[in-house]
Amino acid sequence: MQQSKKITLQIEGMTCQSCANRIEKVLNKKAFVKEASVNFAVEEAKVVFDPTQANEANILEIIQKTGFKGILKNDTLPVQKDEKKSHWRLWLLLLINIPFLIGMVGMLMGNHNLMLPPIWQFVLATIVQFGLSIPFYRAAIGSIRGGLANMDVLVSSGTLTIYFYSAYMLFYHTSQGHNALHHIYFEAAVMVIGFVSLGKFLEERTKKHSLNSLELLLRLTPKKVEIFRDETWQNVPINQIKVGDLLRANQGERIAADGVVEQRKGWCDESHLTGESLPEMKQAGSAVLAGAIVTEGSLTYRANQLGAQTLLGDMMKALSEAQGTKAPIARFADKVAGIFVPVVLAIALFTFVLTWWISAEIKTAIIHSVAVLVIACPCALGLATPAAIMAGMGKAVNRGIWFKDAAAMEQAAHIDTVVLDKTGTLTTGELKIAAVWQPESAVISKEDLYQISATVEQYATHPLAKAIVREALEKNLTISTALSVNTEIGAGISATLEGIGEVKVGSPEFCGFNVPVMLDQVWQIASIVAVSVNGNIAGAFALTDTLCEESKIAIERLKQHQIEVMIMSGDRQSVVDYVAQQLGITQAWGKLSPRDKATQIQTLQQQGKIVAMVGDGINDAAALAMADVSFAMKSGSDVALQTASATLMRHSVNQLADGILIARATLKNIKQNLFFASVYNVLGIPLAALGYLNPVIAGAAMALSSISVLTNALRLKHLKY
Repeated sequence: MQQSKKITLQIEGMTCQSCANRIEKVLNKKAFVKEASVNFAVEEAKVVFDPTQANEANILEIIQKTGFKGILKNDTLPVQKDEKKSHWRLWLLLLINIPFLIGMVGMLMGNHNLMLPPIWQFVLATIVQFGLSIPFYRAAIGSIRGGLANMDVLVSSGTLTIYFYSAYMLFYHTSQGHNALHHIYFEAAVMVIGFVSLGKFLEERTKKHSLNSLELLLRLTPKKVEIFRDETWQNVPINQIKVGDLLRANQGERIAADGVVEQRKGWCDESHLTGESLPEMKQAGSAVLAGAIVTEGSLTYRANQLGAQTLLGDMMKALSEAQGTKAPIARFADKVAGIFVPVVLAIALFTFVLTWWISAEIKTAIIHSVAVLVIACPCALGLATPAAIMAGMGKAVNRGIWFKDAAAMEQAAHIDTVVLDKTGTLTTGELKIAAVWQPESAVISKEDLYQISATVEQYATHPLAKAIVREALEKNLTISTALSVNTEIGAGISATLEGIGEVKVGSPEFCGFNVPVMLDQVWQIASIVAVSVNGNIAGAFALTDTLCEESKIAIERLKQHQIEVMIMSGDRQSVVDYVAQQLGITQAWGKLSPRDKATQIQTLQQQGKIVAMVGDGINDAAALAMADVSFAMKSGSDVALQTASATLMRHSVNQLADGILIARATLKNIKQNLFFASVYNVLGIPLAALGYLNPVIAGAAMALSSISVLTNALRLKHLKY
């Protein structure tokens, strides 16, 4: 069996989608690389390769030869950085742009005196072209060496053409003793570089600070933590704490590690992981999660898991992996971006030749062709899908929904049918007493019924017994000691209680009587526990699996969005029907085996339905695998979690509805971005070729196109549904 190894690399130096396509193309050509995928928005590459033929260093070397820098990412939790990157090149470039901008405004108003003298234009343009534009040239050369052309090729070739043409006209007219002011276009080259650089800067900031949910999660970890060492409390950096250390978090501070409270108590907000907006009370013995904030009180806790091993660390890894994947819809954009630049170069050349032939003016031909080069940036097209995926994934994680990859999120947007398991999904999986019956001639009160039943049932291990004991404790009833305890497996338990006599608790047959048949419907579907005292009827309990509080609300939300809801369960049909009736679900199947569930889902798919399955148990694994999209509860079995397309952090079907609606909004956002980016180029290129857009306006429009796509993606962070 051939081995495979998967690594994730941070890629530095990419400027547009064509760069990502180039790295992908080069890597996938290597025989030892099984699969390589590069995401421009998150600036990451995921590579699956044969470790017997190559190692990480070989992969990094290939990327470096392609013109980029790769950094191997590990499983440790990233460190929150306070880096302040210098942007002196951009600020100097914008400063040089100011006099040109003033001159252009003056020219539009008919005043040419505001424009700098030609020789000063030449000097400043030379500084820009051969000093501040070097990053463009480096990226362009690397792109050409890699066999693909990117945005930098368009910008470099366009601005250099204008610069050399203007320089020639300047020296030619000056040597003839003429004023060259009306024959030079240095301002176009300078301002195109300025607008494009500003656009890149804003794009980078938006991607890293606004769209990047990972950075927001990193801020949840405190830089320093209060630790008990050397018999005193002291503040140390978070990377110095170890498993087993005793830590303290006061009001307003964040928990630094997953652990258990040992002293004090307080309220914790864990919404960053669960999506639950209400704080939880924590006291001795309570579990606390890294990143939670203490909203009230103070907690002393023992660290059990650190860094990447915490639930927060696991979520960050899952989010990073999911954001770095590609949705199927992204393939269209990648294919277009891959051939876009060569096509644009051909159009620009054709524009130059045709315009020169028609107008007989080379300067007009140059301006038109350069405008085509500048306006036709593929960045907006390349950002359309990954930007929306980043924002959508971040929103989903914020609501406690972890999609495994972008493909799962895209598919979730198409769901029209939801199949729900009953136990552990719609219900809590915890039995509770739903009704109590006593005959009119009952020998004991209802309170005594609870008390004596719990006293006997404390010696049993059956879930029904545990439920009765739990209810008695919740009612603050005293549970005493029983004598002569005798258990009959599958029937019940009997014992002698001081001052009362023999008490039997178990099936009605075991207790010697039947519960009346004309009771409420719940008695027809519940598990019945009968109680007798000294052979006399004392009463009976009806125990049922309780519905999750949010289940009914979630079902209504799904129906409002034209999503059909069904139940499939291994429980009795009567029980399933009762739950379905309470929730307003018309299609419900009971007594289904794991294979039956998978077969039923396959039948729905053959009817043309896009099916989502929600479950939490091992018996749901086959159905989860068969469904188009599957959701598992975080509290469910490992098998279900491994099989599912997404994980719901809270035991709530409402999170399922959130996940589907977020996925729908994300797909809609992607389509909007793709439409905008496509229409932008479809309209922009002809206008530029016909001379309706000069290079300066084209440069500004190009920068704005990417910013517009990112801004539209940002709307997902404020999505209301």
